[in-house]
Amino acid sequence: MTLSPDAALRGRFISFEGGEGAGKSTQIRMLADRLDEAGIRAIVTREPGGSPGAEIIRHVVLSGMGKLLGPEAETLLFAAARDDHVHAVIEPALAQGVWVLCDRFSDSTRAYQGRLGHVAPEVLDAMERVTIGGLKPDLTVILDIPVEIGMTRAAVRRGKSAPDRFEAEGLAFHQGLRDAFRQIAHDEPQRCVLIDASIDASEVAAQIWAALNKRLLSEQPYHENVSA
Repeated sequence: MTLSPDAALRGRFISFEGGEGAGKSTQIRMLADRLDEAGIRAIVTREPGGSPGAEIIRHVVLSGMGKLLGPEAETLLFAAARDDHVHAVIEPALAQGVWVLCDRFSDSTRAYQGRLGHVAPEVLDAMERVTIGGLKPDLTVILDIPVEIGMTRAAVRRGKSAPDRFEAEGLAFHQGLRDAFRQIAHDEPQRCVLIDASIDASEVAAQIWAALNKRLLSEQPYHENVSA
């Protein structure tokens, strides 16, 4: 297909959230391929990380060093990584009309450090004002999966490698994480779509595409050509 001549359109920002083993990376790749087939430019990125400075911080956080400093300090590390990521990658891409598919964003901070780390909401609000301002995903896909299934998938994916800072947490932690993401989906239904990630990956992808068509592509002048 060919896109509308209106090349000045701002890109769309789609974030993917969910617990360990929910299949975020798989679904992001599948969606990126589908958008490419539809003639829509998209980039895939991740948090923590996604930019040179943020990738350095990612190594620090996932090694467990952030946990040693406490939840507030760990939150500051995530905020610093997000600030670099937004300014170096996300905002420039959106301004050029490129769609951004991001593996985790600010909802993860609210789930991990807020709900489970007990960092006060006003602290998280202040950090968001500094790092992302009014930037919010146009659509957030929350992949929901029973904890036991997700952890089994994560262990298979990891193989013989040691679990990272968050994979190493116990079942109670991951159940709390699942509850936190489900609550976010409940509180912001206009932005979020909750999808059962325990089913076949192709069916998950179909549901994501349907949500994207309904919520985002219908706003585009070329949407009639990309709904198949």
